[in-house]
Amino acid sequence: MDAHPDPSAPAKPSPDPLAVIRSRGYLRILLLAGLIGVPVSIAAYGFLALVDWLQEYLFTELPGVLGFADVPLWWPFPLLALSGLLVGLCIQRLPGTSGHPPSEGFKAGGFPQPRELPGVVLAALATLALGAVLGPEAPLIALGGGLGALAIRLIKKDSPPSAVAVVASAGSFAAVSTLLGSPLLGAFLLMEASGLAGAMLGVGLLPGLLASGIGSLVFVGLDSWTGLGTFSLALPDLPSFSTPTAAMFLWALGIGFACPLLAWGIRALARIVRPYVHAHRLLVTPVLGLAIAGLAVLFAQVTGENTGEVLFSGQSALPSLINDGASWPLGAVGLLILCKALAYGLSLSAFRGGPVFPAMFVGAALGIAASHLPGMALVPAVGVGIGAMCVSMLRLPLTSVLLATVLLSSDAYAVMPLVIVAVVVAHVITGRLPEPPGRRLSGALPSASPSTV
Repeated sequence: MDAHPDPSAPAKPSPDPLAVIRSRGYLRILLLAGLIGVPVSIAAYGFLALVDWLQEYLFTELPGVLGFADVPLWWPFPLLALSGLLVGLCIQRLPGTSGHPPSEGFKAGGFPQPRELPGVVLAALATLALGAVLGPEAPLIALGGGLGALAIRLIKKDSPPSAVAVVASAGSFAAVSTLLGSPLLGAFLLMEASGLAGAMLGVGLLPGLLASGIGSLVFVGLDSWTGLGTFSLALPDLPSFSTPTAAMFLWALGIGFACPLLAWGIRALARIVRPYVHAHRLLVTPVLGLAIAGLAVLFAQVTGENTGEVLFSGQSALPSLINDGASWPLGAVGLLILCKALAYGLSLSAFRGGPVFPAMFVGAALGIAASHLPGMALVPAVGVGIGAMCVSMLRLPLTSVLLATVLLSSDAYAVMPLVIVAVVVAHVITGRLPEPPGRRLSGALPSASPSTV
């Protein structure tokens, strides 16, 4: 068979986006995506509420229940070891791989099969609730996509794969609708990560945007009903900032150069450790949990701060870090960056969760350290640090700019030029750095759905 196409053959016509939008089938999918957004958002809200309750109970209340007057300094050690054991058991014993390995980078698009959903949820709970340094966004994307695909298959068993994919994507949009502070931010993250582009962008994106908007309303309604919170990232009470200066642009260039180097080290640590995890998962993953706990205890012992600054994704600790961290000694901020980065790399190698929030936290800590530089202020330094660190870890430049600026609320307009400079520099440097050492194990991992997030 000739491998070269016949140049005289007529080109296959591409679908007309307007014709697709006008079709009855698309309107049915749009309606279904909006309806599915409600139960998926409720499930996502319940998952986040459970994670929040477990973190509070296990790390704050349980020591008192067991008779301790205060939380012992060594308390994270058994919890992180248990986290490693539970995550290892989920990955080895349950169908699929309990979600996408985060050391392979952030990925979106696709969905796990129904039988893989328990592994995704349980491994994520063991990771997030017991202190490993990963975020909830990847498990929520997988959960939303899997529930959306399951719903449309239950409603209509013979649904075409394209319809299943669109509704599953809408489920993912709904699940992360308010996690990053805005439905648009979550939608943009999924859009850029999945590579949606071209004339059909609006066709594929519209159901997801609808589900995301409905999901955001559901989150707000559940917050009003339960009083548990929206579990949405927000940075309140930031100092006012109005005008960037030439010195700030120069420091933005420097931060844009520095963040890719730190991100390369984090990824290299994950890649170096991962083969040992793969070979002896049930032994190595609890040991990594103990190492993460040791980093948190070391930081707390040296600085007098809480171990929670190093543990967890950093989503809850980020606002207080930005508000209080500027008053910390510079050495304490530097130790936090070191311990959080090491714990982040170890978590990427073996646990299950997303890379977004730890990258934001490390970037914000770098920004706090940079705010001590002459001519640099806290708000632009934090914005530049978050943007440059996110693009260095995620390789999503547009999303990284939005993450760093939208969260700064009223200061966003003034900070955006600095963030753009840092993100562009960091993205270019990241692309020119060599691949971190360590053998890629994508083909050696246990089989799973190719679209598992």
